[in-house]
Amino acid sequence: MNIKETLFKLSNAVSIGNITDASVIAADKLSKYAKTTQDGITVVGEMQGEGKYTLMLEAHIDEVGFVVTDIDDKGFLTVKNCGGIDLRSLPARAVTVHGKEKVTGVFCATPPHLGGVTEYDDISALKIDTLLGEKAKEVISVGDFVTFNTKAADLCGSRITGKSLDNRAGVVCLLELAKRLSGKKLPFNIVFAFTDQEELGCRGAGTAAFCVSPDEAIVLDVSFADAPDVPSNDCGKLSGGAMIGMSPILDKAISKKLVSIAKENNMPYQTEVMGGRTGTNGDVISISKSGVKTGLVSIPLRNMHSDVEIIDINDIENVCDLLQKYILGGNA
Repeated sequence: MNIKETLFKLSNAVSIGNITDASVIAADKLSKYAKTTQDGITVVGEMQGEGKYTLMLEAHIDEVGFVVTDIDDKGFLTVKNCGGIDLRSLPARAVTVHGKEKVTGVFCATPPHLGGVTEYDDISALKIDTLLGEKAKEVISVGDFVTFNTKAADLCGSRITGKSLDNRAGVVCLLELAKRLSGKKLPFNIVFAFTDQEELGCRGAGTAAFCVSPDEAIVLDVSFADAPDVPSNDCGKLSGGAMIGMSPILDKAISKKLVSIAKENNMPYQTEVMGGRTGTNGDVISISKSGVKTGLVSIPLRNMHSDVEIIDINDIENVCDLLQKYILGGNA
């Protein structure tokens, strides 16, 4: 499996609401290495190891987007956002409306010459132009989903940009890990879970963890990377390696072991300290049933929840190296 090629496919695909394109790609890849099932957007793969102990490796596969709430007679759409989106970034952005057929639209942008608005308090003030006029209602319905219309692209060196790298970067990392573990003697059972509705409040991982009932879990997500307008104490460094989570809700032994492995093997890593909630699926997995020992590893990402997110492929490989050492070392 080529990591960048697979990530490009996953980034360009869609998984939101009842649209499962990215999940189908991930399930097909995972099925080559693990016993795999798909239920809607959620994908689960199982690898048998020794004993009854089970480690769940989780990454959410859903993405931020929009849902149509109104269609006027001129073909302009009103939408609500599904997940957190910075409204300042939307004017002049191209989107895909998933109606009876796919329609390319554009968020309207009033020219600055005419006193265009620079700040928006309500997404209903932003309209999507479909150019379909009164025919829009024949193709598009209230409740249809809308996603960013951006193709992944190479940047400098090993960096790439695209939509939904939050968290397709985590998904492709676990797919690569599954490939590496395939055929090896595993010290315990491994369950890979690509879950739904993280962007809507960490919903899908809670039900997945309840069904799997793991003894231990490691959540793989993305987190804030350094940028000119981001305080250094609130972010990691792009190309700086795995961001190992530290929080009262996370299992301290898992976090310490991950740091120890990184140090012993001269792997690039950085710590991410949180005072409570992590804002990831670790929050709900850790309290599933009677509680699950949970760790968190994140991939640095710039421009989160936009259609021009940026990650470094080397960071994905470094995270994969860390998790591989953790598992094959029998650290559970």
